[in-house]
Amino acid sequence: MNKIERIQDMLKANGKDNFLRHALALEYIKEGNDAEARRLFEEILTDSPEYTGSYYHLGKLLQRGGEKQLALNWFEKGLSAAKLAKDQHAYNELQAAYEDLADE
Repeated sequence: MNKIERIQDMLKANGKDNFLRHALALEYIKEGNDAEARRLFEEILTDSPEYTGSYYHLGKLLQRGGEKQLALNWFEKGLSAAKLAKDQHAYNELQAAYEDLADE
């Protein structure tokens, strides 16, 4: 059983576990399945906008796919969520990603 199958198996018990869904999305990225990763990140952030870690990865995925404005929008949403959560690490990471992309 590979990592994706193990995570999917764990999700059967709790399909809305953000940690597991986020981990699964990262595994999909490793396999080159950006469409499925994007779906999962968007699902996480729709269900739990306070889950700050997914904003960065979704934004970077969109950036790689050439969707600059959409990536910037997600980084902005993440900045707001991180500020509300008082998550300085996520805020700094998102701000750096936003600034790098905005300057391109």
